[in-house]
Amino acid sequence: MSKVIRLIAALTAVLAAQLASAETLKLATIAPENSQWMQDMRAGAKLIRERTDGRVIIKLFGGGVMGNDKKVLRKIRIGQLHGGAFTAGSMMDRYPDLSIYGLPLLFNSQGEVDYVRERLDARLKAGLEEAGFVSFGFAGGGFAMVLGNAPVTELADLQGQKVWVPEGDTISYAGMEALDLSPVTLPITDVLTGLQTGLLDIVATPPVGALVLQWHTKVKFGTEVPLAYTMAFIAIDKKRFERLSSGDQDIVSEVLGNIYARFEQVNRTDNDKALAALKSVGIEMVDLKAGQIDRWRTAVDETNATLAADGVFSKALYDEVKSLLADYRSAAAAAD
Repeated sequence: MSKVIRLIAALTAVLAAQLASAETLKLATIAPENSQWMQDMRAGAKLIRERTDGRVIIKLFGGGVMGNDKKVLRKIRIGQLHGGAFTAGSMMDRYPDLSIYGLPLLFNSQGEVDYVRERLDARLKAGLEEAGFVSFGFAGGGFAMVLGNAPVTELADLQGQKVWVPEGDTISYAGMEALDLSPVTLPITDVLTGLQTGLLDIVATPPVGALVLQWHTKVKFGTEVPLAYTMAFIAIDKKRFERLSSGDQDIVSEVLGNIYARFEQVNRTDNDKALAALKSVGIEMVDLKAGQIDRWRTAVDETNATLAADGVFSKALYDEVKSLLADYRSAAAAAD
């Protein structure tokens, strides 16, 4: 019996030593605990722990328990957290160029997005690292569509409506003002309550977002317009990440990179399924009247150009994106 006790004590000591020497990365997200994102990330965390022999532990905080993006970034700054899942707009204060893909009405189609991202993703990832964060790839979330309790078929339908703009998203706010709308700034964690209480009338999100965040339960109509391209990613404080050995950094990068590459592909199919699901629960889809999208885009394009000229984000990068889009559209027109 004494040998068994000594063996257990020895194993316990080894385990304690491993835990004491382990690096724990605490990551936060607003994704619900039962979401596919959390399931895949927990599986990835388990794999990382196994492949690093317990040297790296990923601890996940889901469901927004650590607060919105702004609060999570603050907690990263003071070391309470080490990273999280973010949207591009939430990084405006840290790396404004990352918001370039989400400019209102910049893209017409997924094909345009793919063409531009193929040429710029690596540069934006490098820029994010220069800003102090390590990322593992971007996962496109699809185009945000208009959702509300009254049909939106023209700009006039939005006049006087309380339109949600994410907290800290100065670009979307300026775009809404360019359309003479009434933007209401709220953190994403407060949107459902805003819809419930009447603080908000209109929200914009991809179909998957509407389902996952339960916003679809408070709206009746949707307008399929490519309002803005959405994107999400994991960002980990670079200094904290570099405390890992180079080998463990490679393992974490490989595992999380594979997860986000899979998200990138799955999200496209999931948005199609989510749109069908929205229709199946009674949300009525309407189209914009002829010419409306051009009217919206003209007004917003002027604002986007002004923001670039004012240095809100890189004018050189903005000009490059516009040039790439012109090339793509010219080739597409020639092919037709």
